Amino acid sequence: MFSNRTSWKLTPNRFAQAQAEVREAGIDILDLSVSNPTRAELHYDAETILSSLGRPEALDYDPQPLGLLSARQAVANYYRADHEAYDLAPESIILTTSTSEGYSFVFRLLCNPGDEILVPKPSYPLFEFLADLHDVHLTPYPLLYDHGWQIDLPSLYQAVTPRTRAVVLVHPNNPTGSYTKPDEINDLNHFCEANALALIVDEVFLDYAHVGVARPSFAQNNGALTFTLSGLSKISGLPQMKVAWVVTSGPEERKKAARARLEVIADTYLSMNAPLQLATPALLDQRKSLQPLLLDRVRANLGELDRQLTHQKTCRRLDVEGGWYAVLRVPATQSDEDLAIDLLRKVGVLVHPGHFYDFPSDSYLVLSLITPTSGFREGIQRVLNLLNP
Repeated sequence: MFSNRTSWKLTPNRFAQAQAEVREAGIDILDLSVSNPTRAELHYDAETILSSLGRPEALDYDPQPLGLLSARQAVANYYRADHEAYDLAPESIILTTSTSEGYSFVFRLLCNPGDEILVPKPSYPLFEFLADLHDVHLTPYPLLYDHGWQIDLPSLYQAVTPRTRAVVLVHPNNPTGSYTKPDEINDLNHFCEANALALIVDEVFLDYAHVGVARPSFAQNNGALTFTLSGLSKISGLPQMKVAWVVTSGPEERKKAARARLEVIADTYLSMNAPLQLATPALLDQRKSLQPLLLDRVRANLGELDRQLTHQKTCRRLDVEGGWYAVLRVPATQSDEDLAIDLLRKVGVLVHPGHFYDFPSDSYLVLSLITPTSGFREGIQRVLNLLNP
């Protein structure tokens, strides 16, 4: 009765079962996997956010496949103000309800059933589900760690086939927090042009550089056909306000053809609603108050993690440049899933095992840096005490 593309294993894995058992037992858990900023004890300007959703113009239905111009202008202004993308026009922007929907539009644009997309490893596990739903095959290319993360460019050349259609980048990567370097951008543009591929760039954490220096966006990358995805979820810490977008850039003729086809795809769904589009300028402005709070939290927790790590010898933190996560390398005495379950059951701390993100071995844990600071401090102490008996 059901399609093969939905033949997922739907039973809970051992880690999910352990979480359910601990919660059913009434045990308090220190959650060091927090990804929802609205539940991270941050201050939001509730009055401005809620009032932005009550515009009287929302009573009028004005279906625009690309999204309302006022919202797209606000997105373009964000790139100009924060990332010096001065030539970015609203016509290059298509609004979507989420970056997942943005990926869906781009996958539909580029791929026939059975085509391939190159994706980084380690990285976010969402790609597998999106690929399944669009009958696309994922081919991983490794990120290598040596005093920081680098793209293994030779592996891209080994992985490309006649059915490859695009390369996915996450800038900065989640969870490694590594930005794509200028020389890597040049190499990737040459690689894509030589193989007639597009770049699909996820920039949801772009604004969270830990050193405080704004990093350049791919939104004006013209070296290859490029689709840049982002949205309010991370930029303004508002994942419940379902506003995201795809920016198309690249060589003029291919960019023009891609825009025209994407507009038809968007017109088929018309998924954006009027109240949120009208609120987009005000919601984007929320980044000016939320991002400093989040970055202060990230830096404080990173400093606390480093402070506690100096008092032990078994674990170390990998270099991180941006984003909301840190990667901890731990002794490989058991699988990282078994370790995460032990941490949950023995000391009441929830962390993500590295295999969730396709790390190459069982010696990694992933920690959220937006966890409230007192809980983070206590949670790290419990983790390191267990790992350093």
